[in-house]
Amino acid sequence: RHRLLELAQKHRRRGCPHLHRILRREKLVMNHKRTERIYLEENLSIRRKRRKKTASVLRVQIPDALRPNQHWAMDFMSDALFNGRKIRLLTLIDEYTRECLAIEVDTSINGVRVTNVLNRVAMMRGLPEIIKVDNGPEFIGKALDAWAYQRQIHLQFSRPGKPVDNRFIESFNGRFREECLNDNWFMSLRDAREIVEAWRLDYNTSRPHSSLNDLTPEEFVNKEQEKLQLNLVQSMG
Repeated sequence: RHRLLELAQKHRRRGCPHLHRILRREKLVMNHKRTERIYLEENLSIRRKRRKKTASVLRVQIPDALRPNQHWAMDFMSDALFNGRKIRLLTLIDEYTRECLAIEVDTSINGVRVTNVLNRVAMMRGLPEIIKVDNGPEFIGKALDAWAYQRQIHLQFSRPGKPVDNRFIESFNGRFREECLNDNWFMSLRDAREIVEAWRLDYNTSRPHSSLNDLTPEEFVNKEQEKLQLNLVQSMG
């Protein structure tokens, strides 16, 4: 099963018969029915109708993050200023630490703008291995795909109708909507940016999470760094 997942990711456009032939040559399996069963269980079937070429998309579903800066997730939200003018908000989180890395606010945000936000965050903390997104036009476009491919970052797209695939950002967005967007009037774009950024900083430094043993994201990150340093010292001595 583990080898089949490796092969499916490496050969993203090859179907079950071809993957079975490789497994059989490696003497891992002989019966094609077993390969087909595991292939279906892991949801590896290829969609033949593709809208466009993509280079950085993961084919297999992945487990949850095991360390900071391994998996990021991002999504778009919408709101409005006091006069009814629509604004868009790009939210970005680290799935392991629950940190909110950025919230970009503007009247429109395209794919290039998304990559600019990612570059800005990466300058402070490096790049992740995987970024989870939905199938919005800004995420499936060429700008983000080229950016991720050049940096060897995989994009994990949510399956249609499966919000659980990106459940961490969905949960964050719910809190953000309830605690910030629904609780404030934004008098201008500048006002919205200031209020949202203040909420983001408070979220990271003052809001405890049950999933983090009632620590704030900042406290959890500090604790992880202490554990890493202790393990390093023990391994050296």
